[in-house]
Amino acid sequence: MSDPVRRPTDKRWCEKVTLDLRNSGGTAVRSGTVTFGTHIIGALGIDWATIESSEELPAPIGAGERKEKTWTVCVDAWRVPLGMHIETQDVSVQWK
Repeated sequence: MSDPVRRPTDKRWCEKVTLDLRNSGGTAVRSGTVTFGTHIIGALGIDWATIESSEELPAPIGAGERKEKTWTVCVDAWRVPLGMHIETQDVSVQWK
């Protein structure tokens, strides 16, 4: 998995997160989950909270195959008052 590439949206409580997923194993990945750790950052750069969310992987991913997928990751709007923003910094994947 690549490092996440983040792009803003028109809402401060959402962003687009793109991952490059590569199956370097010898068998296809049939399912899995990607978990995003989205940090809520205050106006002075203070990390106030981390909210986790999960999405399904774009399966199947064949042996030696690569897929790129973009998800829109959001937290509840009330968690991100004016002057604050989000950053999806932590990403983990469970392959099945």
